[in-house]
Amino acid sequence: MANVTVRNLPDEVHRALRVRAAMHGRSTEAEIRDILETTVRPPERVKLGSLLASIAHEAGGLTDAEAEHFNQLRDKTPAEPMSFE
Repeated sequence: MANVTVRNLPDEVHRALRVRAAMHGRSTEAEIRDILETTVRPPERVKLGSLLASIAHEAGGLTDAEAEHFNQLRDKTPAEPMSFE
């Protein structure tokens, strides 16, 4: 995992982080990690798989026969591992 150093953090901000961490029952470092993760990866983000499934559902989806047809057409050859040589 990566490390991040924050320089010149005002004392009042550090104090507020410590208080917030104590309110959540965790260390200041854990609190900062949670704040950063929540900010850059919000829980309400739409995931691609969920979006595609909802589009398919709205369009009526596939019948069992159509799904079986696609399954028969699908290439079932195992993927080859990448070579970096």
